[in-house]
Amino acid sequence: MHIQDVFAQHRTTTSFEFFPPRDPQAAENLLATIRQLEELKPSFVSVTYGAGGSTREMTHQLVVRIKTETSLPAIPHLTCVCHTEEEIRGILVRYAEKGIDNILALGGDPPKDRMDWDRGRDGFRYAGELVAFIQKFNASGLHPNPKGFGIGVAAYAEGHPATPNRLLEMDYLKAKVDAGADYICTQLFFNNADFYDFRDRCSLAGINIPIVAGIMPVLSEKGLKRMAELAAGMRYPAPLLRAIARCNGDAEAVERVGIHWATEQCRDLLDHGVRGIHFYTLNKSDATRRIFSSLGLRDGSTL
Repeated sequence: MHIQDVFAQHRTTTSFEFFPPRDPQAAENLLATIRQLEELKPSFVSVTYGAGGSTREMTHQLVVRIKTETSLPAIPHLTCVCHTEEEIRGILVRYAEKGIDNILALGGDPPKDRMDWDRGRDGFRYAGELVAFIQKFNASGLHPNPKGFGIGVAAYAEGHPATPNRLLEMDYLKAKVDAGADYICTQLFFNNADFYDFRDRCSLAGINIPIVAGIMPVLSEKGLKRMAELAAGMRYPAPLLRAIARCNGDAEAVERVGIHWATEQCRDLLDHGVRGIHFYTLNKSDATRRIFSSLGLRDGSTL
């Protein structure tokens, strides 16, 4: 289903993100998790994508299996980095042939083992260029859906770490939207005030496509530290850190605190008319299911 139709059907979307498995057993375990989450009837799911070939084929295989073995619309991530224009076109052809209707277009970062990668070798440097190329592909009529691919793009509610100039950052985001993006999905955040400010600034900039809020609960102190390492510039509210500190290293208590915090974020987002909530699941189902239950949701289709 094209993402425009998804948003037309749902006042508020719910969606889940997975990363591709690295071996056959992990693939089967993940499919079991996805089938559990299918019961929550999310609007769509997405699958991340490793640069430099690290998980690219796994992404394609997982997306196709989700489409053929579940009822869920699956959106593959696609990055510019380590790709020629012809390679990108080949990927789009493969997805079109499999009836995949949507793409999340990203700039991407070089893989850890190729940090010296020369971005001049890439067909596209920025996500906006990739969006424009996908729209050109759509215009060619090679996709069986008359609308072609629906296109999502990413944004940072707290501010992009590589663009400290927040005015310039909004110009870059507007360029992606003007190139043909259908919706925006934010990186995870822990303070809803940052998201509301970002949403207001998008409106002021003339960005009027749906904005989906990215949510990921803290499930362990180790996970919290890993988030800090992977997401430069992410802000952790003092009340959240204080609540975790009160757990005195009790792992179950930390998990309860993290899920409660994420649940309250979601409740507040729903109360403020968020267009969608995107759960970063870490390929697990328990936390997401507990959040849905605490919100009083039987499934995402009730929103």
